[in-house]
Amino acid sequence: MSAESQTYDASKLSQLKGLEAVRKKPGMYIGGTDERALHHCVSEVLDNSVDEHLAGHCDHIEVTIHVDGSISIRDDGRGIPVDVNQDSGLPGVELVLTTLHSGGKYGQGGYKFSGGTHGVGAKCVNAVSEWFEVEVTRDGQVHHMEFERGKTMKKLEVIGKAKGSGTFITFKPDPEIFRETVEYKPEIITQRLRELAFLNSGLEITFLDERKASGEREKFFYKDGIEEFVKQLNKSKTPIHPKPISFRKESSVETADKKVEIHVDVVLQYNDSYNDQVLCYTNTIHNPDGGAHLTGFRSAMTSRTSC
Repeated sequence: MSAESQTYDASKLSQLKGLEAVRKKPGMYIGGTDERALHHCVSEVLDNSVDEHLAGHCDHIEVTIHVDGSISIRDDGRGIPVDVNQDSGLPGVELVLTTLHSGGKYGQGGYKFSGGTHGVGAKCVNAVSEWFEVEVTRDGQVHHMEFERGKTMKKLEVIGKAKGSGTFITFKPDPEIFRETVEYKPEIITQRLRELAFLNSGLEITFLDERKASGEREKFFYKDGIEEFVKQLNKSKTPIHPKPISFRKESSVETADKKVEIHVDVVLQYNDSYNDQVLCYTNTIHNPDGGAHLTGFRSAMTSRTSC
């Protein structure tokens, strides 16, 4: 091998632009290219609608699997901003769907609570979709954009008038990325929808699979939220006490640059089994390995001084 071919200089460096990095290494952003990753894409878009609910602006979410294999999520939140972002020169909706690490969850005041602050979510879904469309209803107008594999195909345009506000996203997974399967399984999706409805009392989520002949929408709505969740978990067991124990604590912590609000909900119910089942969530996102919140809870429950 010649010395010239071994030379390592700037010519050996490259830069992935736009969402190319996501398509090159999807595992880094959505956890893989298998069935689990396919359904994770639904959660990434869905969680944005749930964040609107957490911010107090969304009461209803519709999820639909279409006959062509695409899926759509509609909410009645504020709608993704459509005005031009001064730093990028792009409409807000195009910025958050095409540029990594962009969004309204970095402490600007758009969200007090959100499922993620990394700014990759829906834009990564855009990158791994054969096509991706978004409609935003704001200020009496319906705005529309189209993308293919993460690239803008139709610029933002007004396509009509409408009352209210909200975001409507439809996308079809790209078989070039998801080579194992591109078929959504309704049981996997409804499990997550049911879970989100339990965790967000007052939020109504409906689901329709157009591939089925029945054409009926399933509805997920739980007035008592987490308390009903715990009752369902104990459904196959014998509870020691009929009504779950529940308590909520709200506080705020002053940091060097901002004030952080902390809301904690705990619901528990003892049963006659020998094994415990503890589920932890942070801003509706499941934490399968627990964390500081679980450590603190277990410590408080087993400490003699806390009794």
